[in-house]
Amino acid sequence: MRQWTVPLLTLVLASCGRGETREGASDIRGVMPDLAFTLTRANDGAAVTADTYRGKAVLLYFGYTHCPDVCPTTLANVANALHDLGPWAKDVRVLFVSVDPKRDTLPTLKAYVSTFAPQIDGLRGTDDQIATLARRYRVLYRVTPALDGKTAEVMHSDSTFFFDTSGHARLVTTRTDDTRALAADIRQLLPD
Repeated sequence: MRQWTVPLLTLVLASCGRGETREGASDIRGVMPDLAFTLTRANDGAAVTADTYRGKAVLLYFGYTHCPDVCPTTLANVANALHDLGPWAKDVRVLFVSVDPKRDTLPTLKAYVSTFAPQIDGLRGTDDQIATLARRYRVLYRVTPALDGKTAEVMHSDSTFFFDTSGHARLVTTRTDDTRALAADIRQLLPD
């Protein structure tokens, strides 16, 4: 039963929105709080907050650089959607928040996100900062340390949250494989 906890809760969260925009994307206006955080950006080591990204549409995703499957697939799909957006992509930022800050150092995060798209910022923080942000958006994750002190396993929700240019929560999805639909979802966050 425990193996189904994270996927089941992710499905419940995705279904609690106000309506479907496409298969897998739910309208979460009024259900989830506005974007709020203070973390460190891997690209330049700067402390950043939600206000740093005001004026940009923001996608928020929690993961880790050693993720063997879901994280790189999600980021590659998002990068393809950004490419599909063409000139609109300059008004979008994707925030990849590490849930494994012990292994995901700033240089590691910077190198990882740079392989996908320039609009993706790797963010890290203290364990408390990450836990607070994850709770805010009902993201579940667990880092299981190995006996030798290295990280043995990391489990995390696979939700991508969409915020408009004012930082208001708009959509959540666990599906990023249809990059054209993903680009259309992102486009609706941007002013004409």
